[in-house]
Amino acid sequence: MTPEALFTAALQLEAGWKVSECRFEGEPRRLLLKLDFEEGRRFGCPQCGKLCPTHDTSTKRWRHLNFFQYECLLEARVPRSNCPEHGVLSVAVPWAREGSGFSLLFEALAMLLCREMPMAAVADALGEHDTRLWRVAAHYVEAAHAKNSWAKVRAISVDETSARRGHRYVTNVLDAKTHELLLMVEGRGAQALEAFAQALVAHGAKAEQIELISMDMSPAYQSGASQFFPQAQIVFDRFHLMQMAGQAADQASRHPRRRRSRSSALVVQAGKAKSPPTFSRVGREPSTTLERRCRLPENPAH
Repeated sequence: MTPEALFTAALQLEAGWKVSECRFEGEPRRLLLKLDFEEGRRFGCPQCGKLCPTHDTSTKRWRHLNFFQYECLLEARVPRSNCPEHGVLSVAVPWAREGSGFSLLFEALAMLLCREMPMAAVADALGEHDTRLWRVAAHYVEAAHAKNSWAKVRAISVDETSARRGHRYVTNVLDAKTHELLLMVEGRGAQALEAFAQALVAHGAKAEQIELISMDMSPAYQSGASQFFPQAQIVFDRFHLMQMAGQAADQASRHPRRRRSRSSALVVQAGKAKSPPTFSRVGREPSTTLERRCRLPENPAH
């Protein structure tokens, strides 16, 4: 068996495709596998699927899984079909998705590593720039997110977070029951809830099914909820309520101390400072009016 035939079998290429040449090139050394199709083969139109003759070809390359310690590249003449109805269109190859510079197997390995480590570590392990890998991750995350059904979502949580420096905020919308992130949009106003109402339709749901919205006390969020989810009950989250309660208690505790400090200063200045009142033991006569008011009777009536 020739090396070309061996690599053809290893890549499990579809009928009509084969490895026409394999060689090492460059420094550091890389394995290059050249793929080609059989002469006279007809390809289906990407629009209607009708078998059409080949109009021309363009040469493209893809990063594939390493061959032992060597990087492996696939290079192929990609045909363009000549459809009488839809014109000249590029044919999709079976080993890579359209627009990607990686093979499907390489992308599968990259996504597997992304679940276990940061993207920077994945880039170091694969010897690729993290920007290219982020594009791969974004493609599959968006594709998976588009398939999610929101038909059972009844309660949502809305909150903003800082995306970067310079007061750049994004709004996060989560399923209040499962805590799954449903949508993230730029801004922190009523337009964020409008975007979520529109996204519900794309995920097999509707705005009328939302019964409860948990949020902070932002007037913009309240306006958006009233406008786009008028039937939903608005619930302010406990974090902001407790924060406001703590601030109010702190302010209330500051004013008496400030008044007492001012009155004490006036008394001292007038030369009438008095020692603080002392409380007597139980059983003795109360030494101050405050103690007499607060003291319980010794033998309460039954």
